Amino acid sequence: MNAPSRSALLTAFAAIYLVWGSTYLGIRVAVETLPPFLMAGARFLVAGSLLAGWLAVTRGFRGSPRQWRDNAIIGSFLLLGGNGLVAWAEQYIPSGLTALIIGSQPLLMVLTEWAWRGGHRPTSLTGVGLLLGFAGVVWLAAPWESAAAGGLNVGGVAAILAGGIFWAFGSIYGRHVRAPAEPLTAAAMQMLCGGVALMLTALVSGEFRGFSPASVSRHSWLAFGYLIVAGSLVGFSTFVWLMKHSTPARVSTYAYVNPLVAVFLGWLILGEPVTARTLAAAAVIVVSVTIITSQRGRGAAARWPVSGAAGPENPASALKTGPSSLPMGRPSK
Repeated sequence: MNAPSRSALLTAFAAIYLVWGSTYLGIRVAVETLPPFLMAGARFLVAGSLLAGWLAVTRGFRGSPRQWRDNAIIGSFLLLGGNGLVAWAEQYIPSGLTALIIGSQPLLMVLTEWAWRGGHRPTSLTGVGLLLGFAGVVWLAAPWESAAAGGLNVGGVAAILAGGIFWAFGSIYGRHVRAPAEPLTAAAMQMLCGGVALMLTALVSGEFRGFSPASVSRHSWLAFGYLIVAGSLVGFSTFVWLMKHSTPARVSTYAYVNPLVAVFLGWLILGEPVTARTLAAAAVIVVSVTIITSQRGRGAAARWPVSGAAGPENPASALKTGPSSLPMGRPSK
């Protein structure tokens, strides 16, 4: 296999830097007039169906009952618990600040992995990173201040952090499954099963009652389409290609760039405020994540899977579904 050209690599990196960084803005615009769980469910059902159809035509799309069960569990934790809660929270939290909060995902991965049976105890330096990270998130959210004074909606922040916990649990569960499906097949299964779980949640929460496609704005429809094509299909395909042609450490750098892209686009397009506290808290979070991810590259922690945000936003969860998973210390989107 010929090595890709430098321009191809630069284009691919630019794509995951910009595309996945822009999905937070896409979600924010989509949920302005689309119910969050309904939007997310439809998005992943469409993307999963397109991916499954392409696989069926090109090489066959099949999976064992066990693989369907495992990926249904993983997809529910990642896409319902992770992405769904983020979509709900972005009704109340600016897109850039959502990305910054999700940037603290390695903190949740450390604690979840530690609590898991046979998990690894964090090092003292990791503990320092954890404390710094939580301090940065609290400083960013400022629950002691009103929204008018710059504080964030406490429920929205709690939903984002809960989504991070679900994402961490699903990621670690995926590392322990036996006989995993190949990556693209697993991704399609997770998007289909997660999409069904999101739709059921939308039904139970009453999002279908009174919903009319005619009430959805043109901007929300465009954002919805962008999330399907750019976020779930183009972004994911580019990520898989890069994982074959570059190193995990280099690919993982997008996780540091995505929050910056999200903050800039939120400020540029939606006029979201960027205050001195936002910048200072972001710096604290980045330092904490740098400490944690540097520790995760040592010893047994190097076996950790890719932590996820699409975040809750990154649909590349298929790369976490077995012993062949590539370790990437990174804050999730």
